[in-house]
Amino acid sequence: MIDDLANQTTLASRPPLPELGERRRLNVARIALWSLGALALLTACVLLLRHHENAVKAAATARPTAGIAVAAATATQGDIGVYLDAIATVTPVCTASITSQVTGQIAAVHFTEGQLVAKGEPLIDIDPRPYRALLLQAQGTLERDEGVLAQARMDLERYAAAWKRDAIARQVLDDQEKLALQAAGTVKNDQGTVQFAQVQLDFCSIKSPIVGRVGLRLVDPGNVVQAAGAVTLAVITQASPITVVFTIPEDSLGQVQARLRKGATLSVEAFDRAAQTRIATGRLLALDNQIDPTTGTVKGRAMFDNKDAALFPNQFVNTRLLVDTLRGVTLVPSSAIQRNGQASFVYLVQENVAHIRSVTPGLVNGGLTQVAGLQPGDVVANSGFEKLQDKAAVTIARQPAP
Repeated sequence: MIDDLANQTTLASRPPLPELGERRRLNVARIALWSLGALALLTACVLLLRHHENAVKAAATARPTAGIAVAAATATQGDIGVYLDAIATVTPVCTASITSQVTGQIAAVHFTEGQLVAKGEPLIDIDPRPYRALLLQAQGTLERDEGVLAQARMDLERYAAAWKRDAIARQVLDDQEKLALQAAGTVKNDQGTVQFAQVQLDFCSIKSPIVGRVGLRLVDPGNVVQAAGAVTLAVITQASPITVVFTIPEDSLGQVQARLRKGATLSVEAFDRAAQTRIATGRLLALDNQIDPTTGTVKGRAMFDNKDAALFPNQFVNTRLLVDTLRGVTLVPSSAIQRNGQASFVYLVQENVAHIRSVTPGLVNGGLTQVAGLQPGDVVANSGFEKLQDKAAVTIARQPAP
């Protein structure tokens, strides 16, 4: 009985079986609903992400690709000169170093430093009094001996008349003839002494032998100078016209001589030490008569008017000798030519696309280079070479000059 009662009590405490199954079904439905919601949310996120990626790709496809920005230049047809460059020295046509030819004290200095003097203009006076005295002595001796000569000739005439009358012997007449000749020789010697004294007196007044500019003063009044001494009294240089001496390589001598044989006047330009500023323009005057074997060059001399005194004696300059002119050639800026070892090329721009074009460079002048392999009017890239390559899209940032 007791066991039956216990079993009944346990059965009474348990819930009914239909209610437990209902709860389980509710839990399963709730989990399934949550799973469906999470799956839907995940699907929506994936769809949104794919939509965004497709939109980005579509925008990138629709937007045009930007080319490499470059500056461009246009190949032109023109003339270019054949030049020979060289270093040179400005050399005066004449340079006079004045020294004294007599010994004496300087009485006066007539020039100022840097003065432009004319030929024959007084420069320095040396005390002339000793040389005047010597000239006066020579003149006195000459006058005395001229009197002796006149007396000898007069006696000769008398002896000749007496001999004709047989009044004297022939020996007396012959002796008188020789005495007259001796007197004539003495007079001639005296005349030379007078002329020498006159020259010495003239040397006391020093005049400019050329037209030119005087340098710094080297002596002062009161200084004593020696005849044919080592002391230079003044230096005069001719500055207008003036010459420039430069060198020409022996390999280029042939084309220069060919032009000179045809009577051509070859222009020479003088530039400053940096070869940037042109100082003056002249013409080739002459070539030396031999080649220097140590350097393999021949010297040339060019003449410049130098009326503005732009060229200074012994100045260092750079020269450019125009040998010939090539006409109607294709020219491009030198900066547009690129080099890869021994090969030269440019980037030819056609329809905003750069193409590598091989060229053969020639003469270079003033930032322009003669090239073979291009036609006048071709547009080439002139910048952005570090990014350019063959068939690269480009955008011309600066339009080329026509």
